[in-house]
Amino acid sequence: MKRIYHLSSCSTNQRILKELAPSAEFELIDIKQHNIDPQTLDWLKEKVGSYEALFSKKAMKYRSLGLDKMNLTEADFRKYILEEYTFLKRPFIISGENVFIGNAKNTITEAKAKI
Repeated sequence: MKRIYHLSSCSTNQRILKELAPSAEFELIDIKQHNIDPQTLDWLKEKVGSYEALFSKKAMKYRSLGLDKMNLTEADFRKYILEEYTFLKRPFIISGENVFIGNAKNTITEAKAKI
């Protein structure tokens, strides 16, 4: 599986996609148009260890919904990611068994070296 989940309206995601210059074998998925499906999310959780690691606490809705004041469980993180694309960290890159989450410089550098 070779996929990149991104947000096409995000300038940071656009810059990262240009930098990565993924080959045609990568499926680019705009999460605003097609949020992640439950099976892929569960597979990713197995790869990274938790749904919380896939969850973006920087999302504006995180605070506006009061989630920052709650003790969220793994089931809660999963539920919110599946309900609202904005809670999935992005970009999210899958290249075979390699998974890269987020836009930290070291994450993108590592992804670039492996894809």
